[in-house]
Amino acid sequence: MQSNSRLPLPNSSDSPSKSAPAGAAENGWNGKLARFVILVFVLNVVSAALFIGMINRQVYDEPYNIFDVHNYATRGLSMETLLSHRNPPGPTGFLWMAAGVRVLGGEELRDARVATLMSWILLAAGILICGRYSHFPQLWYGALLAMLVFPHALEATATLLTEGPSLLFAVLGALAWIQFASNPDATPRLFALGLLGGLLMGVAVTCRQYNLALLPAVALFIFHQWRRPAIREKSGWSLNAILSVALAAVPVLLMVLAWQGISSPGMATGTSYDHMWKASVGLNLTRPLVVAFYTAVYLSPLTFPAMFQMKLSLRRRALLIAVLGGAVLTYFNALFLQPGPLNSLIRFASRVPYGGTMLFAAIAVVVIYNAASTCFLLWEQRQALSSCAPAVFALLVVVFFVAEQVGVGGNLPFYDRYVLQLAPFLGLIAFAVLPRLTPVRVLALAGMSVLSHVMLWRFAFGG
Repeated sequence: MQSNSRLPLPNSSDSPSKSAPAGAAENGWNGKLARFVILVFVLNVVSAALFIGMINRQVYDEPYNIFDVHNYATRGLSMETLLSHRNPPGPTGFLWMAAGVRVLGGEELRDARVATLMSWILLAAGILICGRYSHFPQLWYGALLAMLVFPHALEATATLLTEGPSLLFAVLGALAWIQFASNPDATPRLFALGLLGGLLMGVAVTCRQYNLALLPAVALFIFHQWRRPAIREKSGWSLNAILSVALAAVPVLLMVLAWQGISSPGMATGTSYDHMWKASVGLNLTRPLVVAFYTAVYLSPLTFPAMFQMKLSLRRRALLIAVLGGAVLTYFNALFLQPGPLNSLIRFASRVPYGGTMLFAAIAVVVIYNAASTCFLLWEQRQALSSCAPAVFALLVVVFFVAEQVGVGGNLPFYDRYVLQLAPFLGLIAFAVLPRLTPVRVLALAGMSVLSHVMLWRFAFGG
């Protein structure tokens, strides 16, 4: 594999004559990546602000979500308002938007949208400011870029969706906690970062329950780090790790006690979507397969060069797996076509006889082949990645996010928008194995960003 695709480590054993130019080049590249991220972020903020200012009517899921925003904005937080919560996501995201309504004191819909936009501004500012002081700033910039170009990102920036507050708490919590967990020193600053990170990730679960994947990822990462002698010998580190997990569990336990379960009262009774959808805790063996597929779909443009870097000896085997897997997925395409852009694209292609089937088969083959290529890169770089805390943690989060879907009962479909919650962790993985922004990769990311703008502004024209 080409040398420019390897993970740059913060502590190099190279001689001074070699490490100085390499460090300068790495800092220059980090600066270019940061400038590119800032450009995409500014475009997103401008587009979202224009939408909020120009479109003053409910779109997308806002007719459903406005109920809980109004509930908390007018009646505050109490056991009564928690028990009348209607939408599937946890209360914290709606409380965030309701706080915006109460602080701004203007028109409810617009003020709540402004609060959502502010969550993204704070998230970007937090990563750009705090990420530069982490051991792997380029990975956190990559995580932010993956979020910003995600097709549903602008919808979640300019409308009443809870992904913005959820990502704010989850990503900044993960950033702070990983900074603590990857350092064996037991300083007051690291102690505070561990507790803050744990608490923020716990709050993220009360925004979107799918963030529960963060908690087992934290537990397993602690075990991964504890195996290192430098950390195992530090009793202060172990104590802080345990306290951070306990603190992360507090918001989750409070929500479960209030709701008497992990599902909202409205979702448990089926009233969230006028009795169309109902979610509960139950056994679901097919949903993890669907989620794994959509995770691989959105990982593809983030790791686009991966499929061209597989060794020649492995390409035939990977291609065979991709073709066979694509055939199986195509046979069961009714299961894998969940609400979202991919479903819309396949439906559009279905206007031509067998067009939708052929297009889905082609996409499935490419997605599986790219996933195999990425797994190969991960395996090839396993020694470097094992010492890269953000990449290890991100892999754990993705695995647990897919695995937890086995417990999602009911008939609620998996909207591919939900993968937005995984976007920062997919970004960490993608930029760990492929850190460089090649022109082709920039083109792929720009295409995702354009799609995001189109998906938001289609509402301006009644879409």
